[in-house]
Amino acid sequence: MTRSRLRSDLGQTLPIYIWLTGILLFVAFAFFAFAQAASARNGAQSAADAAALAAAQDSRDELVEGLGLSISEGGDWLDWLTGGPHTGAGAQEAAEVLAAENSSTVTGFASAEVNGFPGYWVRVRTDYTVGDSIIPGTESKHANAEATAVIKPRCDVDPSTDREKIVEFDCVDGESFEIDPDDFQSGDLPDAAVLFSVHLAD
Repeated sequence: MTRSRLRSDLGQTLPIYIWLTGILLFVAFAFFAFAQAASARNGAQSAADAAALAAAQDSRDELVEGLGLSISEGGDWLDWLTGGPHTGAGAQEAAEVLAAENSSTVTGFASAEVNGFPGYWVRVRTDYTVGDSIIPGTESKHANAEATAVIKPRCDVDPSTDREKIVEFDCVDGESFEIDPDDFQSGDLPDAAVLFSVHLAD
């Protein structure tokens, strides 16, 4: 009688055990699928951030070059210092190169303005997919992300300053330097990072 009841209990328990094991495996695979998707999304965001920053850094270099030429030629170089007349000719290419280095492709690109400062908006898609999972369609699903980077001047010049004489640049963090337009060489300008900051927009 006891043995018969034990066999009966085991017979009832086994299907429940199999059912619970199946549920646990499903949950584990589901978590793995979400982890795959999150990883792809993070990769896409990293690529978008890098591409946007590359575009802004390329334009920052153009601004510094234009500033130097304008000072040398006696032009209205203050516009360059405030981030005004740059064309951004190489910005998109710079973004595409960085996106490719992060296994992604630029699918959207535009100049942007953030709080009055110039910048670039970039959208990318990963070249790789989320991968096979228990969720249908993930094997062909690409991750997308976007980012905006801004170029912000770090130095000011008193607008009333006679720009044909020695000019003092006052920069953030207490940095400062002087430029003599009558005795100027392109190497007299400090590093681009001193003149302009490049960062992702909030």
